[in-house]
Amino acid sequence: MSAPRLSSRMPRAGGAPRTGGARGRRGRAGRAGRRSGRPGAKGAVQGARRSLRGTRQASIVAVAITGILLLSLGLDDVEAIETAPAGEQVQVEEQAPVEEPRTEPQGQAEDPPPLAPGEVVDEVLGEASQAAFALWNAFVRNLPRYIVAGLVLLLAWLLTRALRPLLRRALGQWERAQAVTALAGVVIWLFALGIAVSILVGDVRALVGSLGLIGLALSWALQTPIESFTGWLMNGMRGYYRVGDRVAVGEVMGDVFRIDFFTTTVWEIGGPGRQGVFVNAEQPTGRMITFPNNEVLTGSIVNFTRDFPFVWDELSIPVANESNIGHAMEVLQGVAEKTLGDGMAEPAAAYESILRQRRLESSIPRGPQVFVSLADSWTDLSVRYLVNARERRIWKSRLSKAAMEAFTDPAHHGRIVAVYPRRQLQVLGADGKPREAPDLP
Repeated sequence: MSAPRLSSRMPRAGGAPRTGGARGRRGRAGRAGRRSGRPGAKGAVQGARRSLRGTRQASIVAVAITGILLLSLGLDDVEAIETAPAGEQVQVEEQAPVEEPRTEPQGQAEDPPPLAPGEVVDEVLGEASQAAFALWNAFVRNLPRYIVAGLVLLLAWLLTRALRPLLRRALGQWERAQAVTALAGVVIWLFALGIAVSILVGDVRALVGSLGLIGLALSWALQTPIESFTGWLMNGMRGYYRVGDRVAVGEVMGDVFRIDFFTTTVWEIGGPGRQGVFVNAEQPTGRMITFPNNEVLTGSIVNFTRDFPFVWDELSIPVANESNIGHAMEVLQGVAEKTLGDGMAEPAAAYESILRQRRLESSIPRGPQVFVSLADSWTDLSVRYLVNARERRIWKSRLSKAAMEAFTDPAHHGRIVAVYPRRQLQVLGADGKPREAPDLP
């Protein structure tokens, strides 16, 4: 009798079965695989959602158009029923039911013979021609209504064309004149469309239903254009930015070139740390950027030149810790006052007046100021000054050049030490105190 074989499923030392570790490894590998595949699945879900949204919008638009066509083309039959005299009664002749002759079953009924291909084509063409004639007759019956509705829309167009210059002349240079003019045109067109639809359908209930369908379709299918137009209207009424202003909207920064109903176009301005921009200062790049006006509703807007065309700027100059910091601050203060001159006094007074009207901080200096801040192994001297928003790089370049020339003047040798990469060695004695380093060869 042979010895019993040891089973491979016996538990290992510690009571843990061998297969559990493999199963755990497979589970971890499966979870890792699922984690690595999440980006692709997320993209597929987003694509499916976009497709579903597009299908839903197209379906709603199709339902709205179908409802309007049914209301306009099938109106005569409804009117004929509604306009019938109240006292008139329709007489219906009752006839005795006709009994069909009884036939004895003679086996299974034979199927009708199949039609020839030519007969099928003739039948289809006949049905198509009947449908076309029905549509044509409905169009001819409603042709006067179409003509009147078209004349109403034409009158609305002429009225808006005539009213626009009158409103511009009456409002003058008011900053909200363009928004008010556009709003008046929108109101006229809404009334004209309501009258035209009521003429086509001829019933207030049908008009309300058609407007509901149209509104539902537009609210789903034209979300972005509606939001952009609302953003344009809000900008026109509130004056967030105008043509010629230097603004930053989201990731876009530049000078406003054109403002349309749905988009805004700017001349791009460069800046440090901005992705895709090859100019590292606030100067034009030569590129034009167009963004939708709904950014006004969803993003932040920074206007550099609307109410006050000056901004605060700073220039930091590092000096070594061995420098005479007080003397370096005096030199930089003199350089800044000489370079900027008296051009900062008038803008500072205007800025102080604006803050005082809003009950904010009103102690604004009339000249540049120098501040000190500590860095890792040096000291930063920062000069703060007020400058035109479009001339930041010009004045910073002039101030940097004048400060470097002053710091390198031999008169300040030993008192203002420039910062450069260096390594300092310190020799400590047995007592832990520093001592003079021996002469190195």
